[in-house]
Amino acid sequence: MVRVAQVVAAVLVVGAMAQAQSVRPKFDAFEVATIKRTDPDEKSRLLMMQGDHRFIGKNYTVKLMIAAAYDLNPKTISGGPEWVNSDHYDIVGVTPGDVRPTRNEQMSMLRGLLSERFNLTFHREVKEFSIYVMEVAKSGSKLKASEAAADGPPVVGPGVVHPQKIVLPGRNASMADFVAVMQRAILDRPVVDKTGLPGRYDFELEWAPDETQFGGELPPAPADAPSPPLFVAMREQLGLTLEATRGPVQALVVDKVERPSAD
Repeated sequence: MVRVAQVVAAVLVVGAMAQAQSVRPKFDAFEVATIKRTDPDEKSRLLMMQGDHRFIGKNYTVKLMIAAAYDLNPKTISGGPEWVNSDHYDIVGVTPGDVRPTRNEQMSMLRGLLSERFNLTFHREVKEFSIYVMEVAKSGSKLKASEAAADGPPVVGPGVVHPQKIVLPGRNASMADFVAVMQRAILDRPVVDKTGLPGRYDFELEWAPDETQFGGELPPAPADAPSPPLFVAMREQLGLTLEATRGPVQALVVDKVERPSAD
């Protein structure tokens, strides 16, 4: 009987250890981060994980960092000195713990970096902008409920760039996740979600890009590209529409920001 009790106790201890090891860190700050000015000859720009514990940002202005960190369209960010939109920086951050952070956790650490190393402070204001309103098409939504675990991380992108098309995957993604990517990285104005869709979805969106997307940094597809334009692709593939209009959006106004100290 004693032997059985000892085995049970050992199993419980191992289980507790495994549970403790699986607890995710807070991901509110990088363990170590370096920031330096981008080489003037650098043309590419990226923000991504390199492996499980190395966060890379290349050729990013502070304004674009803020847009990424807070899921904003850059046009909704104002204030601060001129250099927030002209100085370009490279970032390398080491993430804590033993697990790869999700995108939301990566952006939490980027927000911490902006606060600690750039001394960023800001406030919010509601302002009127040219916007896109996302709604369900009259024919109805074509989105499929996600097959991922309910507590799994949402993923939208990264998009795959082909010579004449973009393919953007979504897994376990809410409409808020989708809108965040559309307004932060793809479209030239803020996007407001009025679909009323509460679920999480798996999808793959394929379209031919034009000059108004990705900040004009990708060449537009030719007129005879086999993939449809974005607005057509969204209606045909996802059952969603984008309508250009004007409306109120919560904007971010920079109160204070400083260049980081040299590393």
